[in-house]
Amino acid sequence: MKLIVGLGNPGRKYASTRHNVGWDVLAELARRCGGGTPRERFQGETLDVDVGGQKVLLLCPLTYMNCSGASVQPARDFHKIDNQDLIVICDDFNLPLAKLRFRASGSAGGQKGLQNIIQRLGTEDFPRLRIGIGTPPPQWDPADFVLSKFTGEERQAIDTAITTAVQGLQDWVLHGTEYCMNRYNAT
Repeated sequence: MKLIVGLGNPGRKYASTRHNVGWDVLAELARRCGGGTPRERFQGETLDVDVGGQKVLLLCPLTYMNCSGASVQPARDFHKIDNQDLIVICDDFNLPLAKLRFRASGSAGGQKGLQNIIQRLGTEDFPRLRIGIGTPPPQWDPADFVLSKFTGEERQAIDTAITTAVQGLQDWVLHGTEYCMNRYNAT
């Protein structure tokens, strides 16, 4: 079994914001994989899907971004999932808009949801997919920027990135992190 985690914040206030791009990716992946009705478990919404014959659990933590580890760690432990079979999707304002970056491990790089997961799991050694949300303008507080919505033009680019990310996650399930790093990080 694989575990795919999309980071975001619950509530209508945060829907379609830059910070919720991880949830947007999981919603599209669930739609494509024909998932049923999500269930509330592990302080999050979960959905069991099939990706190329592999059983995959999708998880959207409902703990708010900065406490995401409180959802991820119990889900991982309950299902006895190896860290290499867990991937976290998150926004990254250090990447250009719509740029995808798969990594096998690494630091949180300032992403507080990812930092909380690292603290709860006790390791940086798990895959992640970062999605570029653009750089905050000089006059913006980064916290306000990540909670802002995409402009119409940016939304088009992000929607394309979401489609590519879904394909990338399907490839991750079937072929692994290194394959995805080679295929998606350069484009």
